[in-house]
Amino acid sequence: MNVLVVGGAGYIGSHICKALFQAGHKVVVFDNLSSGLRSNLQANTVFIQGDLLQYDEIVTAIQQEHIDSAIHLAAFKAAGESMIVPEKYSLNNLNGSVNLINAMLECKISNLVFSSSAAVYGAPVYNPIDESHPKEPENYYGFTKLKVEEILAWYDKIHSFRSACLRYFNAAGYDVDGELKGLETSPANLLPVVMETAAGLRENMQVFGNDYPTPDGTCIRDYIHVSDLAQAHVKALEYIAKQGESINVNLGSEAGASVLEMIAAAEKITGRKINYSIVGRREGDPAELIATSALAQQKLNWRAEHSDVESLLKTTWEAYLQNGVVKS
Repeated sequence: MNVLVVGGAGYIGSHICKALFQAGHKVVVFDNLSSGLRSNLQANTVFIQGDLLQYDEIVTAIQQEHIDSAIHLAAFKAAGESMIVPEKYSLNNLNGSVNLINAMLECKISNLVFSSSAAVYGAPVYNPIDESHPKEPENYYGFTKLKVEEILAWYDKIHSFRSACLRYFNAAGYDVDGELKGLETSPANLLPVVMETAAGLRENMQVFGNDYPTPDGTCIRDYIHVSDLAQAHVKALEYIAKQGESINVNLGSEAGASVLEMIAAAEKITGRKINYSIVGRREGDPAELIATSALAQQKLNWRAEHSDVESLLKTTWEAYLQNGVVKS
């Protein structure tokens, strides 16, 4: 397939591009480089610098490169920020997604893998969370993901527009082969913040709340290795192209770790003290999120293989060491 990877110069996107190449697909990256890096792109990648808010740029890219399918990763993703500036998330996550979907429809192509989120579920009524769980997002970021899923469901009914919505939990880790090592810019997720602190790039990190109903009082999350995520995106794309049906599936390790557990494990692996301060809870943060990936195993023949805590932390720390940013 000729795949347009929107947001392909980013952290997750670059790993997906590698997996697509390995599966024999042509890859075209469409990215505005607001957070992605040219250095994340492999040598044989076709790159188009463009923006989802510019509809004509999307259409031109699809037609010019004879695209027949797409993977959409170009969303703002900081849950806390989304509760402060929802207008930013409306414009990019909602308007940008609709532009991409409509451009694909205009060009008479379907098959879109949408990078969704476990944030569509909100606070868990039960754990582990399956795809039938109630969807009550607790932050505006999750709301934008859910709305795009709903739009895709309607386009499937009306236009037979096939999509795979992949609801994943906390992406972490780096390429298990050590080839991709482009660090995120201004990271907001836990593991890169932990590693920046271990590396001496931050003097201190914040832990948002220690009064949750969890064993140590800090939030528990299901962390999934980015290499596992990449394989799932390729399998989902091939599934909807072959089976001709849309799917919504969870992707997770089916295990959880708390913030303090991750910090302790990182101290052990890096051999460095990680300074942190306990601050107040962030609005919209559920206490615990753990997925069941049974449906992904059934439909996509996929399961997490590298998502244990040790692999997540070791591959991340190695990326920081290779980038030469670790202070002595």
